[in-house]
Amino acid sequence: MKFEEKIKAVQLRKQGKSYSEILKKILVSKSTVSLWLRDIELTRKQKEILFKGRQKSRYAGAKARQKKRIEKTKYIIEEAKKEIKRNYKNPLFLSGLMLYWAEGDKSDIGEAVKFSNSDPFLIKLMMKWFKIFCKVPKDKIRIALHIHTLHCRPQIERYWAKIINIPLKQFHKTQIKPTSLRQRRNPLYDGTCVIRINNKNLFRKIKGWK
Repeated sequence: MKFEEKIKAVQLRKQGKSYSEILKKILVSKSTVSLWLRDIELTRKQKEILFKGRQKSRYAGAKARQKKRIEKTKYIIEEAKKEIKRNYKNPLFLSGLMLYWAEGDKSDIGEAVKFSNSDPFLIKLMMKWFKIFCKVPKDKIRIALHIHTLHCRPQIERYWAKIINIPLKQFHKTQIKPTSLRQRRNPLYDGTCVIRINNKNLFRKIKGWK
């Protein structure tokens, strides 16, 4: 049985068929087909045909994924509009939403939810907002700190970790920026804290809340 399948696979390959096309007609594993056909050299024309076929398949796949993403985004935004009607009288919801649209990341590149601020009170407020209204588990939150060398001090990560109650293992490496000659030390400044949540669906939902 295997011998007959191998003969058929070889014939199909010599006709210029792709491995995917061959596997649809022969019930063996891809690794087996690869082993059987590894020494068969396709003609230049056959290679060109297969290449164009792969390109066409990739394009079709990309278009299908794009369509699915657009439909899903539309659904998420429509559901978000229903949610905002239920929450628009909640002061915390509105405060967090306004803060996000003022200080949060709105870029469609990457579709990550990010909020940056140097005020511990506002960072704590947004942490609460993400928990209550966005239903984000604490372990899905990542923190990044940005601070100038002039204001950098030991244990800065621990300072912020204590404020927002997030373990240090969820902190990215602190970004220390050079200090310009005109800058003066501000004893009340402890850098900028960035809350990051890698959730595309949440990013789209927040867009629907505007």
